[in-house]
Amino acid sequence: MKLKKPAGETHIHLKEIKELALKYTPDQIENCIRQQIEKGENICLRDDSNEEIISELSKAEFVRMLMEQGMDLTDALRELAKRIRVVHNEYVHGKTIR
Repeated sequence: MKLKKPAGETHIHLKEIKELALKYTPDQIENCIRQQIEKGENICLRDDSNEEIISELSKAEFVRMLMEQGMDLTDALRELAKRIRVVHNEYVHGKTIR
């Protein structure tokens, strides 16, 4: 049973994002996002709602792009988390914290 997240709460599934970022290239992840949008299914990630799948694939694509630019996985995940916090703070509090 999955618990519903409160509105405005961000959540990162680090294990899924790591696995996706290590397994697929950004282009492959982008194709999975496109498949999910167009067909409601994809080969990269399953077993979540459409919205959650697209969200996790997008995060993995971002992490993988940073890795291909030379950043290690840990630093790429930190950068993702930092950017999510910035967006979350802007949305919830109407201000930017960097």
